[in-house]
Amino acid sequence: MADITAIVLTKNEEKNIERCLNSVRALCRRMVVVDCGSTDRTVALAEACGAQVYCHEFEYYARQFNWGLDHCDIDTGWVIRLDADEQFPPELCAEIEAEMAAHAGDDVNGMTLEATYFFLGRALTHGSKKRKLMVFKRGIGRIEDRRRDAHTILSEGRSISLKHNFLHYDFKDLDNFIGRYNWYATREAMDYMDWKNGKTDADVDDPEIAALRRKKYGVYYKFPKFLRAFLWFNVNYFFRGGFLDGKEGFIYHVLSSFWYRFVVDAKIYEYEHGKEFEQLKAY
Repeated sequence: MADITAIVLTKNEEKNIERCLNSVRALCRRMVVVDCGSTDRTVALAEACGAQVYCHEFEYYARQFNWGLDHCDIDTGWVIRLDADEQFPPELCAEIEAEMAAHAGDDVNGMTLEATYFFLGRALTHGSKKRKLMVFKRGIGRIEDRRRDAHTILSEGRSISLKHNFLHYDFKDLDNFIGRYNWYATREAMDYMDWKNGKTDADVDDPEIAALRRKKYGVYYKFPKFLRAFLWFNVNYFFRGGFLDGKEGFIYHVLSSFWYRFVVDAKIYEYEHGKEFEQLKAY
């Protein structure tokens, strides 16, 4: 086992948690699950897999994960940020262990991974790609305090990109997907309103994340509400080849590129006209 701890956040993840933990069981010296009130078998299954389970009330992802870093006695040299619906194939685990050894004493403090995303049983290989910093040295990596679109930030040093993909394979149904993205939309709209009101900065020290955020706030959000959701769907489905992933790709991009972004705009519109809506209620 390597000197690394996997931290997984859960709530009612009995369909995913065993596959997730078992995928890193041979790699990690320690597995930590931070649960926020599961009513199914998540906790029991996690403990059976060898994880230590902590309970903490959930506010939003970034604060929950950072709570895990601060309160779960993490003593390994490295940490993995892992979601319950994600898995690490054996070849990825071997690559992580090799890179940990190679960069134990230099300024490489993080590793970014790209996802192979499964939706309705099919691997989506076209459209937008998902890459994030998931492995980092303890005390150097932390998730920025944002309700949505929160990235792992290194306080010093640099990151490298790994060759092998992790698997993002949610075994739940469309009801869960839609409910989760509706919840995400609320957080995204709140982050947007904070940015618009000058409460948060769109830029960070990490140049790649800063560039992505400048595109988001400096380009995407400059387009008119609702129209930009339609345009974003066209970018991912047509120009980035999402249509090549069949019916599953079509359903995914309608929901994640168009519907989700449309709901975000609808919630922004609601927030911006909140006082008007309150006045209407008085009549």
